[in-house]
Amino acid sequence: MNIKIFLLLYTIFCVKDSNGLQYDKWYNRSGIVHLFEWKWDDIALECERFLAPKGYAAVQTSPVHENIIEINRPWWERYQPISYKLVTRSGNSAQFSNMVQKCNSVGVKIYVDLVINHMAAEPPNGVVIGTGGSTANPDKKYYPAVPYSYNEFHPTCAIYDYNNPYQVRNCELVGLKDLNQTIESVRKKIVDTMNYLIDLGVSGFRVDASKHMWPSDLKILYGRLKNLSIDHGFPPNTKPFIYHEVIDNGGEAISKYEYNSMGAVTEFRFSSEIGRAFKGGNYLKWLISFGPEWGFLQSQDAIVFIDNHDNQRSKNWNILTYKESKQYKMASAFMLAFPYGIPRIMSSFDFQKSDDGPPADINENIISPSINLDGSCGNGWVCEHRWRQISNMIGFKNIANGSEIKNWWDNGKNQIAFSRGNLAFIAFNGEDKNFDEILQTNLPPGEYCDIISGIKINNRCNGKQITVDSNGKSRIRIASFEYDGVLAIHQGSKL
Repeated sequence: MNIKIFLLLYTIFCVKDSNGLQYDKWYNRSGIVHLFEWKWDDIALECERFLAPKGYAAVQTSPVHENIIEINRPWWERYQPISYKLVTRSGNSAQFSNMVQKCNSVGVKIYVDLVINHMAAEPPNGVVIGTGGSTANPDKKYYPAVPYSYNEFHPTCAIYDYNNPYQVRNCELVGLKDLNQTIESVRKKIVDTMNYLIDLGVSGFRVDASKHMWPSDLKILYGRLKNLSIDHGFPPNTKPFIYHEVIDNGGEAISKYEYNSMGAVTEFRFSSEIGRAFKGGNYLKWLISFGPEWGFLQSQDAIVFIDNHDNQRSKNWNILTYKESKQYKMASAFMLAFPYGIPRIMSSFDFQKSDDGPPADINENIISPSINLDGSCGNGWVCEHRWRQISNMIGFKNIANGSEIKNWWDNGKNQIAFSRGNLAFIAFNGEDKNFDEILQTNLPPGEYCDIISGIKINNRCNGKQITVDSNGKSRIRIASFEYDGVLAIHQGSKL
């Protein structure tokens, strides 16, 4: 297709989804998948073979900049940059650029996990920054590949009090050397690296440790960013999509509401509350009002998730992970069915200890995920985004986009169901007794394939088959012992 014609069609069909993402009607996609620690070549392949066909909108990568190398290669070493070179365990700059182009070409956007609050705890030349002594040399170049000088960092101090915004934003997060974003030279270096990524075709950023930077400084940085590149197929005058990592569970001085005017924000309370509900700590019936009434951000401002790479390793009982797969799939299905927030799917590797890095060979090179016959991953990769119960719900979300909740039903406890307009219907059984009800689905009459237990192939269903009568009603059954505690149908699954 001629690029000018493509851009015209893209501009015509590109509208704002109710969840805040730039929703592209041309590709009809939604949802971010965090391919945690994946190599760039593997992400490129995954965009083409799975993410685009399944309807995912974007990939969040791991940090892209050169990082310090720690003993045993823990996952968190990626969050200790030593330069802004595009060289990591995931690949080099050429591989990164190729990945971005390939994903863009099939309509899957790339969002970079951006670390600009700090540099590594100790520079590679072994000189400790910020000792505060009179022998400190302000002209000494630290992290020489950037380079930064001594005076471009805040003086060394530790964060002891998270109710002190000055301390949280000017002192060192777990000893990492804190950049001073009020200094013009620091701003220029950060903006330059962000604009370089935009030139390569990146379309957004997850800004790591946002609560540790002053909102006024971030606003200045964002105001200097380029528009997305039309050479990579983006409409003219399109701004990068920005979302902030702000852990705000209440009770601290720094609030998520200080950042949502500049972009979306990670809604950590969603993660805690949805996990608590599907673990049995709260009735599912209360989820009818899930959203701002629970103290969450407005829908268009909220990045929502079941878990992320940090809290899946925490000791918080409320957080669901892949290790509790039935409840995890149910919670993920609810997140993708309920019209609140910008959903992000975690795609993990298996870990036993919190510091464990990705699967690697004896030379510490990351091992690529293998793909099993059933579409799941091997070689130590979990790949929740490939689980049928999750990936099929991306299609549910895309079909239901823009429709309202109708026909909410619950049994007063942990059995719930609802439809999305006349486009889709979903039911959950969170109890140790069978779900067996005749319910209004609001769907046209006919036979439907349950996308949780199976998939529609050549107009046949290899899972449960659901009959909807002339009045839009159906007998919905989910036994307590079933592998999945959820059932979902939509107009696209009609046989």
